[in-house]
Amino acid sequence: MSILRSVLRLLTWWDGQTIGTQLFTWRKGVRVGEDEAGNVFYTDRKSEKRWVVFNGEIEASKISPDWHGWLHHTFDDVPSERPLPKKVWEKPHLENLSGTAAAYAPAGSIRRDEPADRSDYEAWSPE
Repeated sequence: MSILRSVLRLLTWWDGQTIGTQLFTWRKGVRVGEDEAGNVFYTDRKSEKRWVVFNGEIEASKISPDWHGWLHHTFDDVPSERPLPKKVWEKPHLENLSGTAAAYAPAGSIRRDEPADRSDYEAWSPE
């Protein structure tokens, strides 16, 4: 099983880091922090390069706004050392749930558990 896992790490990028990323991180990376989802953030020792090693599936929406801003050089302060101020009306960060069972389903959607009341609907028929 470990041979298969090693081959998959050589050839795939969508489920964890590849061997190339792991070697680059080991050689040049300095760990700066970890977010609540378990994603680990690194910076290069010599340059301004910044990257993330995802915990599990690689999905960009898993990264919170403060870490996203740090990755894209919007601000220099590491969020684990100096978090962004939160407003009382802000909701906690959620990854994109589209395509999952937890995705939003409006009233009347066939994906809802309870059937919708269709008494206000009248099918159109050509005359």
